[in-house]
Amino acid sequence: MKIDTAISEASKELKNNNIKSFLLDCEILMSKAINKDREFVLLNLNKEINKNDYKYYKELIKRRSKGKPIAYLVGKKSFWKYDFFINEKILIPRPETELIIEQVIKIYKNKPKINFLEIGVGSGCIILSILKEKKNFFGIGIDLSDESLKLCNINAEKLGVTNRLKLFKSDVDNFRKGKYDLIISNPPYIKKLDLKYLEKDVRKFEPRLALDGGLEGLSEISKVINQSSELIKKNGKLILEIAFDQKKEVMKLLRNKGFYINKVLKDFANKDRCVISTKI
Repeated sequence: MKIDTAISEASKELKNNNIKSFLLDCEILMSKAINKDREFVLLNLNKEINKNDYKYYKELIKRRSKGKPIAYLVGKKSFWKYDFFINEKILIPRPETELIIEQVIKIYKNKPKINFLEIGVGSGCIILSILKEKKNFFGIGIDLSDESLKLCNINAEKLGVTNRLKLFKSDVDNFRKGKYDLIISNPPYIKKLDLKYLEKDVRKFEPRLALDGGLEGLSEISKVINQSSELIKKNGKLILEIAFDQKKEVMKLLRNKGFYINKVLKDFANKDRCVISTKI
């Protein structure tokens, strides 16, 4: 069978299962199945696909049709300027989280060196992207998940920043090492009762631990703010990703812990997404 025909058949299957990006997904999964990049696939649509690759392709399409995210099927996700290895135990990096990187670069453009902490590293996409951009920054990352720390280390090696990174297995409440110029975090912030309304791809496949923010969606954010107020230097910055409807509550939590609110940034969908504050 030709690549073109296989993609055409698979597209119909994904479309029938309400996968919006059906054609793009079919092309990406074909590149995974034949172990070539997507450009090769698009330039070689008339080539024959061998039996084993086709069998593997059909299996990938079947899993995608059940809602399994494309990033888990291919084992990586593009974020900022890089590809990050991920798996099903790790939250998939989102484009709106790139706001954090943009702001760090902007705020510290004239600062050659800082010591910063990320609370909850996941795949490492935030901390490692910053370390790649700023060659003299030093980053500490914490996470409760062994899988996260392992994957973050793998991604750090791939990007060549391991010499400026230290990782610790710890929850935020028990971490007391060092004082930081900057703390960043994208904590779980979905209200427990809202988890069932998330899109199928997210609800069924992404790790609940990385999504569940407790009853009001603020339990993890509150812990991050409390501990950051102890770990941050005077005039240090705390940059948080939040849910679109949490601005008022988060600002109140920050002020109660001695933070001045610099600004609240909106994401591509014009929703409140990122709070920048300073310890005073």
